[in-house]
Amino acid sequence: MTATEAFERVATTGLRPNMIVYLTREFGMETAKAANVIFIWSAVDGITPMIGAFLSDAYLGKYRMIGFGSILSFLGVVLLWLTAMIPQARPHCDQFSSTCESPAAFRLPVFYCSLGLISVGAGRIRSSCLAFGADQVDDRNNPENAETFWSFLSWYYAKVSFSALISLISIVYIQDKMGWKMGFGVPVMLMFVSALSFFLASSLYIKVQARASLFTGFAQVIMASFRNRHVELPSNDTNEVNYLRKESMLQEPSEKLRFLNKACVIKDSRRDLTSSGNASNHWSLCTIEQVEDLKALLRVLPLCSAGIMMSVTVSIFSFTVIQAGTMDRHIAPNFEVPAGSFGMLTLISLIIWIAFYDRIALPLASKIKGKPVRLSLKQRMGIGLLCSCASMVVLAIVEYNRRKLAIQEGFSDEPHAQIEFCYSELPKTMSTIAANIFGLGAFIANLVASFITSTVDSVTKRGGESWVSSNMNKGRYGYYYCLLAVLSMLNFIYFLACSKAYGPCYGDHENQAEISRKGDHGRIDDC
Repeated sequence: MTATEAFERVATTGLRPNMIVYLTREFGMETAKAANVIFIWSAVDGITPMIGAFLSDAYLGKYRMIGFGSILSFLGVVLLWLTAMIPQARPHCDQFSSTCESPAAFRLPVFYCSLGLISVGAGRIRSSCLAFGADQVDDRNNPENAETFWSFLSWYYAKVSFSALISLISIVYIQDKMGWKMGFGVPVMLMFVSALSFFLASSLYIKVQARASLFTGFAQVIMASFRNRHVELPSNDTNEVNYLRKESMLQEPSEKLRFLNKACVIKDSRRDLTSSGNASNHWSLCTIEQVEDLKALLRVLPLCSAGIMMSVTVSIFSFTVIQAGTMDRHIAPNFEVPAGSFGMLTLISLIIWIAFYDRIALPLASKIKGKPVRLSLKQRMGIGLLCSCASMVVLAIVEYNRRKLAIQEGFSDEPHAQIEFCYSELPKTMSTIAANIFGLGAFIANLVASFITSTVDSVTKRGGESWVSSNMNKGRYGYYYCLLAVLSMLNFIYFLACSKAYGPCYGDHENQAEISRKGDHGRIDDC
């Protein structure tokens, strides 16, 4: 399973950085239009894991979902490779001018279809791999295994980041030095190995069967609450008025989001319950567990939404690739770092930080204080948002100096604490949703990024040259980065307000012992 996602990440991550170059040079697209294509592609990448999570939980199970995803991703990279191998699959562009032959009607659809298959396949793999891996090690109710689980999460992020790093170094370099045919051909081989390794290890996995969809349960709670909106909630909840699942650890619903409690109120036991004690209509009466699951999801969404702006800043990598392409990237007389590989600096920083934080900083701090020490999840998220804001400021300064130097020389042309937060705050039964809620934010973020880019391009064109012009030295990318920095700071203020309203987290170690004594849903009252 680990090898499957590792090979998939290496195969597909390296496709994205240079894709804007492929679109502008090989398909003759303007920079803003090419960026929007990539934003939409990234948005699909973000939403498909959530769809995959629904299908995994409700129908197919995690194992089948990963298997289908591997096959679809393989077909997608094969189709993308064919757009480079077959001359008729893309337009012919003159590298010495801005003119391109109009592509045949089928060419762009073939290209878009390849991106769609890659996104759907990768979404199915990534929607289930983390949760599937957690199924093999997760037992948070056993204190002896708790640290193993949290360590698994940290090293899972490191593995994913390391795979992406290898991709940014190798795949991007191959694309730059050996061309698109080889640059897209290597991912084909890697995806084949990814799918093959998964199926060969099939007998070794713990396979949890699909169960009823949580999304259906959420819809039932909302409908039942609406239908029972005129029902008066009892002042003192007791077992006689609330519908309990058999052998339930919960005896009463929490006071948070109290209006949803109407979904589990038994109005007339003879009418609402069958002779066996089950609900006669699940769209009129739900269990306390269903109500608390929906409450848990609704409560984490505001905090998670603060990550959308950070994903917007991350999604501008296409512009930074073009920006880096205008710079001197030589680190040796005969070696030049590919512009698309600059994203590896972010991943290198992430890998070093995870290793330092998990293996050096925490043990040392714990030894000094004489008790376990760990930054809270919200502290880590807040630090990440501030760093994201600072990165936009630095990027704006760098762009200002790059553009100034380029003009002087005469050139005339040219995001994991949030996942851990969701995983710790939501019930174990919602692990697949928790693992993929970040992807939902990425989906929204890329749509927002596309909207911002289109709006900036449209508005600034009225005054002359667009801020995001295809000519980096005529555009004003520094202003664009400053705009993102301002939006990021406003987003951090929003995060602080949501963080204060949320209260303490289940994932914070000092709260876990108390919450675990109250059962898996006890976190609702303690957060």
